[in-house]
Amino acid sequence: MNSLAIVFESIIIGLLVGFGVSAGAARMFHAPTVQGLGAFRSLGELNACEDDPVAHFSFGLGFLFNAWASVVGAGALTGDVDHRIVPHWSAAILLIRNRKVEETMYNPKKMAIAGAAVGAVVVTFLNFTASAIPAGLQTIASGVIVPAANWLLNPIMPLVFWTAAMDAGKRTGIWATILGGFAHLVMGNAVPGLVLGILIGKGLDDSGWNRVTKSITIAVVLLFIFSGFFRAFDVALLHSLNIGIPQGLIDLHAFFGTVVE
Repeated sequence: MNSLAIVFESIIIGLLVGFGVSAGAARMFHAPTVQGLGAFRSLGELNACEDDPVAHFSFGLGFLFNAWASVVGAGALTGDVDHRIVPHWSAAILLIRNRKVEETMYNPKKMAIAGAAVGAVVVTFLNFTASAIPAGLQTIASGVIVPAANWLLNPIMPLVFWTAAMDAGKRTGIWATILGGFAHLVMGNAVPGLVLGILIGKGLDDSGWNRVTKSITIAVVLLFIFSGFFRAFDVALLHSLNIGIPQGLIDLHAFFGTVVE
């Protein structure tokens, strides 16, 4: 009965996740006319396969083993499932019969239907096989996979995005380096800042300082300000400089529920 429940729930989750992420990935190709609802890395990786169904399938297959190992070791689905495996396999299925991306990979409706089917199969496979693994092996796998995942998130991923930003041009590299540094200080990971730096830098290269790029820059600045405040970064900075914390600042943090030590 437990296995049946896992299969039934996995199918429902896979259908919903696959539908949403595949439609969102397809909509990214229509930005900024419509809201993308996808991830930049999904867009870049889909483009990197150059509309070749074999390349899309191989790319997703490479991350399937990593996702399966993470489910077994850590008991959780990683972002590889919804950002890499499902969209790429959905694109591969559609491109096998029709290589015109405007009618397949760029079509949110067709991608959503294919993604729902792929998501149901992938999520069910991962959850069911992981549940069948003995608990002892799961403990051993967790001791190996969790540290490896931490190394992947920091520093490997930031280095990959920083290298990509430097290759994109001088302006993009500068913006990514600055925002990536702030993101590492405030959030503990440079990737969000690097991605935002790439977005601003490429926007400036393509359009210059117009209303859109100014709005994005202001939004990014506000994001860092609010993120730093609610993470008590201002207090930590004053502590590091051996400066006393004003009582008014402590009261302000207390009002918003931020813990200040």
